[in-house]
Amino acid sequence: MNLVYFDLESQKLFEEVGGRYPSKLLLACGVTWSTDRNDFSVYWERDAAALIDELKSADRVIGFNIINFDYEVLRPYALDVNFRALRSTDMLADIYRTLNFRLSLDSIAKATLGITKSADGIQSVQWYRNGELDKVAEYCKADVDVTRKVYEFGRDHGFVHYYSRLGSKLKVAVNWK
Repeated sequence: MNLVYFDLESQKLFEEVGGRYPSKLLLACGVTWSTDRNDFSVYWERDAAALIDELKSADRVIGFNIINFDYEVLRPYALDVNFRALRSTDMLADIYRTLNFRLSLDSIAKATLGITKSADGIQSVQWYRNGELDKVAEYCKADVDVTRKVYEFGRDHGFVHYYSRLGSKLKVAVNWK
């Protein structure tokens, strides 16, 4: 079974496109990690079709907020693709259904694994604009790696941790088998 872990970075920020319109942000860099390859693949905007082909061929695509963000960023590059029909595990959507509030990948990774993300999407956009594409790719790879590690922990243990607003370490059940 080929699991494909996926994240992307955009060229623009929401305030530059008039609000929360992911389809207007444009793909800067997409990264996958495939269990078949046991390695990363990096895709730039010119490679969007190949990225979408990999996602479509996966037995399951796993990511964090991929349904409402990443797939929406990709939509203009594949108007004929129904991304919601892809076999996907959106970790944020699963956790939201249980808790009824959103958590960041960084907060879950910190509470569950003691690791944090290396930067953020705003920094990534700046790197992209400065032509520092290697930094964008490395940041996106790091996010995919964190996503994979959090997913595997949740799959193996049936829960992940997060911190409450008061700082208590709590568990949320997940079913990522």
